[in-house]
Order: sequence, then structure tokens, then C-alpha cells
Amino acid sequence: MTFSLLDMFALLWFIVAWAGYTAFARRKAKDTDCIARGLHKHRIYWMQQVMSREIRVGDAALLANLERNIAFFASSTLFVLAGVLTLFAQVERLEAVIATIPYATPPNHALVQVKLALLVVIFVMAFFQFTWSMRQYGFVNVMIGAGPLDNEGSNEHLNAYARQMATVQDQAAHSYNYGLRAYYFSMAVLCWFVHPVLFISASLFVVITLYRREFKSRAVIAITAAKGHLGANLQAREQQKTN
Repeated sequence: MTFSLLDMFALLWFIVAWAGYTAFARRKAKDTDCIARGLHKHRIYWMQQVMSREIRVGDAALLANLERNIAFFASSTLFVLAGVLTLFAQVERLEAVIATIPYATPPNHALVQVKLALLVVIFVMAFFQFTWSMRQYGFVNVMIGAGPLDNEGSNEHLNAYARQMATVQDQAAHSYNYGLRAYYFSMAVLCWFVHPVLFISASLFVVITLYRREFKSRAVIAITAAKGHLGANLQAREQQKTN
């Protein structure tokens, strides 16, 4: 099994890009406005409102819709895994297809199997993330069902309970995000079948795309602005109650 230095560098670049961006995004989200930080505030507000509602059918429907989206990706991941595993029995045909692509590197039988194995690992990780996200949303449903009614919204223990519900929901959303991130990086791995330089470029492109969407997109601006308006509205309500 002989791999070129360029292939080994491309694989190392891919691993560092994925792990590095994950660590960077987690650390930067603590003190920078982004999708994760903004939505966490919205989830806290949402769970606080849930505690003041006697009928929570609408909230359960919203959570069920989120779970359906995750279930779609979880089931799709199994189909993708089945397709990738099937390719292990068709490596020769895959090599023939790669050989017809202009400027593609000559296919290496062992290296093609390594690339397929990498895809298998990525989609297995994605499946675990999606299923764990589904379970955590189920935990949120249980916590909502167990949550007592708080009409006044001034009970400190129930406010803390609402924050814990938001935290569990936030963790479920993070798992969902990690699963989606695996899909993004799997697209970069597909470029490795053509050329390691394209693989390096695609890994960098995925990192830039994720950064722009999570930290610099219009959605981030809108979510952050809405968070500010909602916080001001809640503060005004609290002042009215005290007066």
C-alpha cells in the first residue's frame, strides 16, 4: 500500500480542517454573535413561554417537525452507507470511471478503498449524531410534559427548569449540526477520488462556507436582531409586572 506524500498531506489537511473548525466554532460562539449563540437565546425564551402555557400542543408540534427533519437525514444516511459499502464490491468499475475523468490521478486500488472507508466512517459518525439528536429532542418532550404551569413567570425554580430544557434542546441542535457538518465534509472527500489538490481545495472551501453561514450570513444578522427585540420586550413586561 503505497500512498503519495500529496495524498497523505491532503488527508491530514482534511482532518485538521474539520477538527480545527469544530474547535474554533465552539470557542468563538461563546463570545460572538452566530447562529448557535442566537438560537440558544431564542430557545430560552421559547421554553420560558412554554412554562406559562397550559395547552402546549403547538410546542409539541414544533418539536415534532424538528424531529422529522432529523429522522429524514438519519434514514438517508443509512441509504448512503449502503451505497458506499456496495462500492467496495465494485472497486474495479469505480477505478475505470475515475480513469475517464480528465486530469484525475491514476487510480490506486488500495487508496480507493481507503477513500471509501473514510466515507463510511464519516457517514457512521453522521448517523450517530442524528440519532443522538433525535433522542435528545425526545428528552425535551418529556421535560415539557413534566413541566408545571407558571402563569406569573416569577418562580425562580421554574425559570431555571426552563433554562435546562433550553440547554437540552441546544445540545440536540448541536448534534444535528455536527451531522450536517459531516455531510458537508463528505462532499470534500468525493473530490479526493479525482485529485488530492482538489481535495485540499474542497476542504478549505467547506470550512469557508461553514464559517460564512454560521457567523457572517444574513440569517445571523436577523436572528441576532430578533433576539435583541425579544429581550427588550421581555424586560418591558417584567417592569410592568413589578410596577
